[in-house]
Amino acid sequence: MARMRGAAKTVPAQEVERRPSLVDDAYAALKRAIHDSSFAPGYQASEQEIALRLGMSRTPVHEAVIRLQEDGLVRVLSRRGVLICALAPEDMREIYDVIVAVEGRAAELLASLPDAAREAVASELADYTEAMACAWQDRDLPSWGQADARFHRALVERAGNGRMTRIIQTITDQSHRARMLTLKLRRELGASVTEHRAIIDAIRLGDSAAAQGRVHDHRLRARDELLPLLESFGLKHL
Repeated sequence: MARMRGAAKTVPAQEVERRPSLVDDAYAALKRAIHDSSFAPGYQASEQEIALRLGMSRTPVHEAVIRLQEDGLVRVLSRRGVLICALAPEDMREIYDVIVAVEGRAAELLASLPDAAREAVASELADYTEAMACAWQDRDLPSWGQADARFHRALVERAGNGRMTRIIQTITDQSHRARMLTLKLRRELGASVTEHRAIIDAIRLGDSAAAQGRVHDHRLRARDELLPLLESFGLKHL
């Protein structure tokens, strides 16, 4: 039988598997560069320039840029390349409003889990909190920040609501620079350990109202400490 014209070309399985990996690598590399300010807020370049700086080809970088625009970290400008989004200090107040709502609801859901599941989550959160305590004692701020981020990520992820997880990841990415900028200036890092332990206790007891309330108070205190610090820098963009 003669081969049909216009038949779809078969793509080798190895190539199909490789493509997502390249895009994921480009996405992770570009996000890291934004987080550590290698690509600072307000930086603008073509996709080709970005690809050259990352040592990657343009195609996966193009796909990564699309994903990062959905995350709110970059903007694609028609015929003008890619712009790394800046975060105004006043944006942090809105971000904290979302964090308080999402994490508070997550804590309620965790406290309503069956006993065994609730204890497993509480133990995981306790491990991150004790890592924070050790890092604070050693004045190891990067390790403190990593353990704190893991605590808050697990708090939402273990609640089992995928939409909440995606929302919190997006705003965490957006606010990362502000948190890192002020980490050395914040005086109440030790208080976070105490507040985390109170949240864990409420989850262990299955007290949804207390879990929600303690997360609410914890995040509002952090917000009220962070925002004045940002204002004191006198920066219009982060």
